[in-house]
Amino acid sequence: MDKIRRNERMSAMMKILSDSPNHLFTLSYFCELFSTAKSTMSEDIDLLREVVESFGLGEIRTITGAAGGVLYRAKTKPENAYDYIASLCEQLSGTDRILPGGFLYLSDILSHPVITRKMGEILATEYNDLHPDFVLTMETKGIPVALTTASALGVPLVIARHSSKVYEGSAVNINYVSGSSGSIQTMSLSRRAVQEGQNCLIVDDFLKGGGTAKGMEDLMREFNVGVVGKAFVMETASPVHKRISDEKSLMVLDISHLDDDTEAACVTPAPWLKK
Repeated sequence: MDKIRRNERMSAMMKILSDSPNHLFTLSYFCELFSTAKSTMSEDIDLLREVVESFGLGEIRTITGAAGGVLYRAKTKPENAYDYIASLCEQLSGTDRILPGGFLYLSDILSHPVITRKMGEILATEYNDLHPDFVLTMETKGIPVALTTASALGVPLVIARHSSKVYEGSAVNINYVSGSSGSIQTMSLSRRAVQEGQNCLIVDDFLKGGGTAKGMEDLMREFNVGVVGKAFVMETASPVHKRISDEKSLMVLDISHLDDDTEAACVTPAPWLKK
């Protein structure tokens, strides 16, 4: 193989690291891959760290010691996160997206890979230090954002369902009260999906009363799994008191009556994004 130039090494290394967030690669791995001395590889990593930090592309971390190495973490600067969510809020505000029952049409946003990937990176930035072992969501609309969040964290995605499937084996089923309709519904999760003692991050698309999120919390309790956080794309301004606490949403929806025939949605970035 011809000698690999520094710019080629750094491009390839950035691709490898960013494709596997929070995965620790040893220095020897890259030295063997690029046929390069450790001292040269260390210089490349230092340069790559500076570039990534300067352009707000994430974070490159090095771990010293025999079991050390280098890893990439998704990281969005607070001002960039706020500006991005604020631009989304402008698109979502108005009268065109209002749905019966105080909901907002989000399907086009939640099915756009670029948008959901950016949302996932913002949420991963917030929960990286809590080290969840997996991301949990409820079928079906929350899956895209939950998947991109899991990808940015470098952990698996686990999906709770409304009914158990025969191809998933034995399952745990619980009943919960829907926060939006007040009806009793069922939530199911395969016994093989998670392990006792793990920690999870709950991610979903919409939070109104908090019944579904509370159901996911209760479901994790059945598995003896800890919940390190609850994150949502959007929550409603009312009711103020949800069935859960300590949740974080990217956007807040407030529907105000302009007159007898017109409803307007006011969507704003969540207060915690202004930190």
